[in-house]
Amino acid sequence: MKQRSLGTARTAVSALGLGCMGMSEFYGESDDSQSLATLTRALALGVNFFDTADTYGFGHNESLLGRFIAQGGAARRAQVVVATKFGIVRAPGQYERRIDNSDAYIRSACDASLQRLGVDCIDLYYCHRRNPDVPIEAMMASLAALVRAGKVRQIGLSEASADTLRKACAVHPVAAVQSEYSLWSREPEGGMLQACSELGTSFVAYSPLGRAFLTGTVSSATLADNDFRKHNPRFSGAAEASNRERVEALRGIADGLGMTNAQLALAWLLAKHPHVVPIPGTRRIAYLEQNVAAAAHDPPSTEQVAQLDALFDPARVAGTRYTDAGMAGIE
Repeated sequence: MKQRSLGTARTAVSALGLGCMGMSEFYGESDDSQSLATLTRALALGVNFFDTADTYGFGHNESLLGRFIAQGGAARRAQVVVATKFGIVRAPGQYERRIDNSDAYIRSACDASLQRLGVDCIDLYYCHRRNPDVPIEAMMASLAALVRAGKVRQIGLSEASADTLRKACAVHPVAAVQSEYSLWSREPEGGMLQACSELGTSFVAYSPLGRAFLTGTVSSATLADNDFRKHNPRFSGAAEASNRERVEALRGIADGLGMTNAQLALAWLLAKHPHVVPIPGTRRIAYLEQNVAAAAHDPPSTEQVAQLDALFDPARVAGTRYTDAGMAGIE
């Protein structure tokens, strides 16, 4: 697979990473054996950038990724780039959360993540969400101390503002900003992508397929009761019906290019900016292989990108991307 560079250290990562969250929580029932097989297939296909967080499955997701790394020994550890996160604290069985960016929490969370992942150093350690009560300069100082201690290789921020990124970079380089970015979530185009380009910071796009809605294969009626999308505003009522019209139009364009909806949505992201790395998540090998094929397609033309931009103009997308609880810590 083609590669892109991560941060000022220019760590080589696959042009498409793999989001691992759904292997543990939020998207209905999962199976560890199936997930491990998907992780193994991803690496065989050239995917070397794996994304997790301590809050996914209350540590289960990190432990699962740790098992995958351990199965391949030192050789596999040398191949993969592991990104994880701290900052979201939830009670088991609850979606509501509080945000902790304190020095004590960062240090304890890092040690716990290292243990679950079974690694000596986290390749990329994100602040998952920002607590405005903790100055960004203080939080970055805590993370810089972890870098000096050899526990973290590079620092990242998630769902932060461009202003926060600039302040953070004044303390220590920020290798990546991870935020939601897709055809129907275009907020990063409001200044963050430009700031990343200026500062040498990569942009990691999570939910690049709109939590699978853009694929045209899911609907609120078919989602399991324990799937958090069931309560997502964009998957509900009139908003869902309106958004589905956009997705059907996307299908028409994708068919004409010999691509699936998912492949075109990913190709659009890859064509938009050279420093963007999408991390579509899946538990299934078939979807993984389909997504990976997007990186090998000819990129959409300037005219086709403009057509897709207009189709998913933010003013035409119905519903907010999270419930109020899910917006906690997003700048």
